[in-house]
Amino acid sequence: MRLFVALAPPPTALDELDAVVTPLRAGQPALRWTSRDAWHITLAFLGEVNEPAAARLGPRLERATARHHQFSLAFAGAGAFPSAARARVFWGGLSGDDRAVASLAASVAAAARRAGAPPPDDGRPFRPHLTLARCRVPADTRALVATLSGYRGPAWTTDRVHLIHSRPSGQPRYAMLDSWPLARR
Repeated sequence: MRLFVALAPPPTALDELDAVVTPLRAGQPALRWTSRDAWHITLAFLGEVNEPAAARLGPRLERATARHHQFSLAFAGAGAFPSAARARVFWGGLSGDDRAVASLAASVAAAARRAGAPPPDDGRPFRPHLTLARCRVPADTRALVATLSGYRGPAWTTDRVHLIHSRPSGQPRYAMLDSWPLARR
């Protein structure tokens, strides 16, 4: 099964970001905009995970999550992969406790490796973001990135990590399999 580990921003933060992004969609028909109900912050994309590894994954993610405290995040700015001039992915950025989210992502990836589900993007630098749109052919998103450069949404406390099953088709596309709380401060 195709799995990833993610953070789920609260509805109030998603509502505000959606209100800012909605007017931008009409001016960018080349982009395939992601739906609000699928928005998340990926900590580790695991790809195809076999049943034995998936069974070992839950307990390892639970232990990894318990070692980290809750932290604050907010949506801020935007960017694109690989670049704003030739974007394949247009994303909303984050501000807040960068070290905490990076440390959590590293722990999640290590737990996945120990369970036998190494993230396929292991070794790439972690860049926390929320994917807003994708494009099959590279698109120039510099104007979009500039428009959102000063955006800062409301802060929220990140308190849970989620294991998500990504289905290739059908609704809903993502199904939460399990979640674990971060330690309280």
